[in-house]
Amino acid sequence: MIDRKSILLRKLEPDDLPQLYLWENDAEVWLDGNTHNPLSEADLRDYILRTTGDIYQDGQLRLMICVPQSREGQTTAGEPVGCIDLYDVDIRNRKAAVAIYVAKEWRNQGVGTEALKKLKLYVANILCFRLLYAMVRETNLNSQKLFQSVGFQNVACLPKWVNEGNIFVLQTIL
Repeated sequence: MIDRKSILLRKLEPDDLPQLYLWENDAEVWLDGNTHNPLSEADLRDYILRTTGDIYQDGQLRLMICVPQSREGQTTAGEPVGCIDLYDVDIRNRKAAVAIYVAKEWRNQGVGTEALKKLKLYVANILCFRLLYAMVRETNLNSQKLFQSVGFQNVACLPKWVNEGNIFVLQTIL
């Protein structure tokens, strides 16, 4: 398991392009993210350069999940092991949707749990939002378990919301 203090969430950097390209084009998770086509490096480069990292200006926020590394007595942001997104941001009602991707080799090690915990603190204490929610396919039991482990509750089922079946709406009040 990953030590909570070891997970960092940081803004996108241009150097993240190769990793994002691999993750965004992981067809195994497209159904969970509503993706239906590959993205080019140019698409992702433009996104990285265009985003300000300001949720109020961009209307969304993507953060990289990193495991810090120590070199010569200094800690660096280290290796990106996933990303976490706030989207469908509703400033008036102080809420947003959240989605998370953890690289295959880092799954089931506590990375997602700790990243979500840190995101919840940031959203509650810095952004002063009051609610987060996630839309999860009924068949994605691992994702449901992850969100529930950090206090999200299943509040609704959207029958036949996607071609593959039902979607559960999980939310947490901050």
